[in-house]
Amino acid sequence: MKFFIDTADVDDIRYWNETGLLDGVTTNPSLILKSGRDIKEVLAEICEMVEGDVSGEVAATDYDTMLTEGRKLAEIADNIVIKLPTTMDGVRACKVLTDDGFKTNMTLCFSATQALMCAKVGATYVSPFIGRVDDMGVDGMELIEDIRTIFDNYGYETEILAASIRTMNHVKDCAIAGADVATIPPSTIEKLIRHPLTDKGLEAFLADWEKTGQTI
Repeated sequence: MKFFIDTADVDDIRYWNETGLLDGVTTNPSLILKSGRDIKEVLAEICEMVEGDVSGEVAATDYDTMLTEGRKLAEIADNIVIKLPTTMDGVRACKVLTDDGFKTNMTLCFSATQALMCAKVGATYVSPFIGRVDDMGVDGMELIEDIRTIFDNYGYETEILAASIRTMNHVKDCAIAGADVATIPPSTIEKLIRHPLTDKGLEAFLADWEKTGQTI
């Protein structure tokens, strides 16, 4: 499973990119606002730093303006993925932009049928928001499983990009369910590596090593 980092903070992206764990980046208007920077400027910096796909989201809600904004975003760098909302206008825009050779990411997906429509128009990625589905009292992981089954049934190449990930279990369960990508906040990525038993074991080893009086 590929790991994308869900942030527009270039310091966080730089740190995690240097670990070799990152395969790409996702941003959205809320993350751009949090960064306090111009969207084109920050996306250009991220794209230069990261070799993988970088999602930049349109702000428009109508078909024509989505196309205009999407093409402007695509001019920033070759690894830009145009992020579009999963609406009728978004699906229409996805079809045109995909046919024009651009990568697309259909965001704010909350049902398997929405994902199916995105796959039918050739979206590169579809982003089901599992955390927000959980908030509605529905198991977000079932959504990943249903989309995986549908895509496999018909050989769709659209990748399942699990979004709205909030916990380590979300990441684990997405991997088990067959999500192609998980886009993860920086704080959650760090938690994936930590375990109290690892820390406890290391502490014991170091204590014993000190008693040997040796150096390497």
